This record gives sequence, C-alpha cells and structure tokens, in this order.
Amino acid sequence: MLSAWDRRDRPREEVAAAGLQGFAVDKTFLSSLKGILLETELVLTFIIFICFTASISAYMAAALLEFFITLAFLFLYATQYYQRFDRLNWPCLDFLRCVSAIIIFLVVSFAAVTSREGAAIAAFVFGIILVSVFAYDAFKIYQTEMAPRATQAPQQTLSKDLPHAELMLGLRDSEATNRPVLSAQRWEDGLVKGSHGSGAVWS
Repeated sequence: MLSAWDRRDRPREEVAAAGLQGFAVDKTFLSSLKGILLETELVLTFIIFICFTASISAYMAAALLEFFITLAFLFLYATQYYQRFDRLNWPCLDFLRCVSAIIIFLVVSFAAVTSREGAAIAAFVFGIILVSVFAYDAFKIYQTEMAPRATQAPQQTLSKDLPHAELMLGLRDSEATNRPVLSAQRWEDGLVKGSHGSGAVWS
C-alpha cells in the first residue's frame, strides 16, 4: 500500500486518466496517515465551531474558516484533483495552512478560556488538541515533502553547472598546451624577419 505522499506523486498520464473518471474518491488516501490527519482536523474544527456558537459567537468565524479550508484540502487530495494545478506548490501551501491554523487557534483558545464558560473551556481543550494535530501535520509535511526537495535542489544545480565547468576547464587546458607552440612560431618568424632585414642593411 502506497502512502498518501507517494500516491500524490503519480505520473501525469495516470492523473489525466483518473481525471476522466470525474471526482472519484481515493479510499486508500482516506485511510492513510495524511487522510486521517485531515479528517481529525476537520472534526475538531467543527466541534470548536459548535462550542464557540454556544458560548462566544465572535470567535466562531475563525473556526468556520479553518473548517472550509481543511475541507477543501481534503477534497483536493482525496480526489487527486489538485494535480491539475501543477504550477502551485501544494506542500508549501499545506504547510502554511497548518502554521496559520496553529497561530489562529492558539490565540482564539486562550482568548476564549478567559470567559470561564463551560462551552468556552471545552473549546479551549479541543483547541489545544487541534493545535497539536496541526503541529504534527506540519512536521510530517516538512519531513516528507519540503526537506527532500530542499536537498535535491543544490544537487540539480551542481549537475547542471558541471558540464559547463568541464567545458571551460577543457578550453583552458587546450589554450595552455597551444600557447608554447604559438610562442615558438612567433619567435621563429621574428628570426626570419630579422635575418632578411640584416641582409638588406649589409648589402
């Protein structure tokens, strides 16, 4: 069984063939680690939204926004539809989603617990759990997606620059080998011209 990140890197031919089938849900992704993380984030965000609705309605907009963002990412990953937008850096967008959610729910949770209401305290507890889930999700994204690409980029740059460097080195070696020959030819030409010139003076 392939992991969620391995299945997200399928060839474009398979992606195009899968796109013809419509929005078919990948059940393997839903049962993978990434799918479980997104589902857990979705459920906890909805619970926090309900808690804020019952206690402090001013904070429920943040939970509702994160709910729809998480739902959108779950839909795009489960249907493989995100691969149609291959120009976007999806690991970076997903990482930023987790980081922004961590900041938002930390601020909202600690602000809500000051009201000392039952629903607000429940929102605080679920908010701390959700922050830990988002932090683990961001760590996995960085470990499996962003860190390998960061290490591969210098190697690809070095492999591209290596033929050019070898070419320049070869040209320098050829110039170094041809330089004594050219100097010897110029010296011989100078002797010949000098001999002709001296003969014209003595005659």
